[in-house]
Amino acid sequence: MRTLSEKRSAFRKLHESGCFVLPNPWDVGTARMLQHLGFQALASTSTGFAWSMGRPDYSLSRADVLGHLRTLSTATDLPVNADFESGFGSDIEELIQSVELAVKAGVSGLSIEDRDLCGQPNALYDIQRAVQRVRAARSAIDLTGQDVVLVARTESLLVDPSTISSAIDKLVAFADAGADCLYAPGVRDRGEIASIVRAVAPKPVNVVMMRPGLQLAELADLGVRRVSIGGALARVAWASMISVMDGIAKGSFDGLAGGTPGKELNGVFERFLSPASNR
Repeated sequence: MRTLSEKRSAFRKLHESGCFVLPNPWDVGTARMLQHLGFQALASTSTGFAWSMGRPDYSLSRADVLGHLRTLSTATDLPVNADFESGFGSDIEELIQSVELAVKAGVSGLSIEDRDLCGQPNALYDIQRAVQRVRAARSAIDLTGQDVVLVARTESLLVDPSTISSAIDKLVAFADAGADCLYAPGVRDRGEIASIVRAVAPKPVNVVMMRPGLQLAELADLGVRRVSIGGALARVAWASMISVMDGIAKGSFDGLAGGTPGKELNGVFERFLSPASNR
């Protein structure tokens, strides 16, 4: 089992060159399966975890999320990037405390959004306040002395896809404030992705693929460093379960034919029981 320091060092190195996929598990089983499938790092998903708890996104407490991050971070040999929503603190001091707690939970990276959860629906912090928060998160990480990647993201394209110019302005300001990686969920256009990559270079850019579209090779050619999938994998899992159970409710068990054999699943998870096993 790799040490936490080794995980963090490996995660930092992944951001230095190339393009890697950062899939998003929502529990120990999905995290371990993703390690088994050969992925190099993981990211939590606020939506996937909330749904697994029978709750909507943004409804879980800081304590809930920190417990989940500790669980994920110790479940596998892979570094974990935390989907840390808006940092669980509208107040700067509270944000700093939250970031310190996330680092103690064992994450190798964490993302901070510019969504103002105390405002109106879809409200975002203005650029000055958002930059202040990124700078505070940067300072909080640095004071821990731990090598944790800070990801700063703007949700503006999810609110209004036409705001690419202001989104780029925010990302540039976040980079200047000390963010290690930049992220604007909702960007899908090749030209807009390339513009973001150029604007914040040489710092790496994350693109989330929430639906079919560009291929991994195309994103790499555009200069994207890492590709996450957010809650999309959880949505696929939910869709499969709902479809099968809808058929059962109507009297047919045919949907159960597509299940992964239990022997195969047991074989994968048995390998995680022994610390000395080759994973």
